[in-house]
Amino acid sequence: MTISSSLNAGVAGLLANATRLATISDNIANSSTYGYKRVSTDFQSLVIGSRGGGYSAGGVRAVTERLVDQRGSIVPTNNATDLAVRGGGFLPVTKATKVQVANGDTPMFLTTTGSFRTDSEGYLRTASGLVLMGWPAQPDGTIPSFPRDTAGGLEPVQINVNQFSGEPTTRMTLGLNLPATSTDAGGDGDPNELSVEYYGNLGTSENINVVFTPTVPATGSSNTWTLTMRDATDPATIIGEYTLEFSDDRTSGGTLLSVTSTGAGGGAYDPATGTVIVNVPGGPIEIDIGQIGESDGITQLSDSFAPLNISKDGSPVGNMTSVEVDPNGYVYAYFDTGVTRVIYQVPLVDLPNPNGMVALDQQIYQPSVESGSFFLWNASDGPTGDVLSFALEESTTDVAGELTAMIQTQRAYSSNAKVIQTVDEMLQETTNIKR
Repeated sequence: MTISSSLNAGVAGLLANATRLATISDNIANSSTYGYKRVSTDFQSLVIGSRGGGYSAGGVRAVTERLVDQRGSIVPTNNATDLAVRGGGFLPVTKATKVQVANGDTPMFLTTTGSFRTDSEGYLRTASGLVLMGWPAQPDGTIPSFPRDTAGGLEPVQINVNQFSGEPTTRMTLGLNLPATSTDAGGDGDPNELSVEYYGNLGTSENINVVFTPTVPATGSSNTWTLTMRDATDPATIIGEYTLEFSDDRTSGGTLLSVTSTGAGGGAYDPATGTVIVNVPGGPIEIDIGQIGESDGITQLSDSFAPLNISKDGSPVGNMTSVEVDPNGYVYAYFDTGVTRVIYQVPLVDLPNPNGMVALDQQIYQPSVESGSFFLWNASDGPTGDVLSFALEESTTDVAGELTAMIQTQRAYSSNAKVIQTVDEMLQETTNIKR
C-alpha cells in the first residue's frame, strides 16, 4: 500500500506541475496583451492519514486563481478613446454581437482597459468586438438618475460622428455703460442703439434691437433712460420697454437706482437677480441688466456709450469633430463651433471579490455569486479610481518571474518523474524476490 501510494503521489505531482506550467505558459503568451490578468497556481497537500503504523502518501493538488484585482502599468497612446482604469473599478462593456441583434438584451461584462473606436454604426467598440456602455445624457447634458445596483440603465455608447448640434439662447447679459452727459439739460436726446445676436430653436442667427433713449430735462440732469427692445423679425413690435433711473450719490453713483416696466412689453424686473424676461418668436429669454446698486450690468458714467460685456448662451449649428472621456467618466462631444456637450457617462463597477468573477475571452469578466453583488459608482467616487483616456493598461505578467517559476516547475516535475521511476524499480525488486 505504501509503495502504491508513493506512485500515486508522484503522478499527482506530475499533474500539479503540469497545471502550473500551463498557467505559466498562458501568462508568458499574454505578456503583451493589454488588460491581461496573470493566473497564479498554488499547491495544496492531500493527506490520507496513517493506519496500522504505516504512512500512505496523499499527494498534491493544484489550485489556480486569476488575479483580477492586480493592476498593470498604464502606457500612453494617441487615441482619445483608448481607456484605462487607474485604481479600483471596472469599465462596463458588452459584446457587439449582442448589440447587433438589437433585442434589448445587452448583458454587462467588465474590463479594465480597451482601445475603443467608432464602427460603421457609431458604436465605440474594440477590434475584438467589445462595445463600451454608459448612461445616456439628456439633451441639456445632464445625466438622469439611474439605479446603481443593476445594469438595466446602461446603453451601448453610440457616437453620431456626422451629428449637427445647435442650442437656442435662453439667457443674455447686457453689460454696458450709458453716457451720463446725455441726460443733462441741453442734450441732443439722440438714442444709443445696439443689436444683440441670439440663436433660435432651429440654430438660426437672430437679433434683438436694443435702444437706449435719454430723458433730457429742462434743467439739471434726469439720470433717466428708456430701454426699448424689439425682435429683428418683427421690428414693429416692442418685446420689452423699461424706464431706467441711475443713482448720482457719492457711494453708488452711476449704478441702477430703479427699473420700471412701462407695460409696453416684457416681464417685470426682478431686483433679486437683476433680470427681465422678454418673449421672442422661439420662446422666452432672460436678460440680465444688473442689480440695484451694483456695477455688474448697465451703468451710467462719463460721456461715452460702451458695450463692455454682451454675452449669451446657446450656440449655432456645428459639426461634431471629436469625442473624449474625462477622468470622471463623462463622454464629451466637441463641435467645430467651440461647443462641448456631455453625451454619456461611463460608470465604474465595483465588487467585493473581483477575483471571484468568471474570466472570459478578450480580457473581460462576468460577475458571479463568488464575486458578490456589484455597484455602479461615478468614476473617482467611493472605492473606484478614475478613467484615463489616451491610455491602456499593460499585462500584469512579469516575464522574469514567470521564467524563474518555469525553472522551478521543471525541476519539480523531474523530481516527481524520478519518484515514479524509483517506485517502478522498487516494484521490480519486489517481483525479483519471488525468483
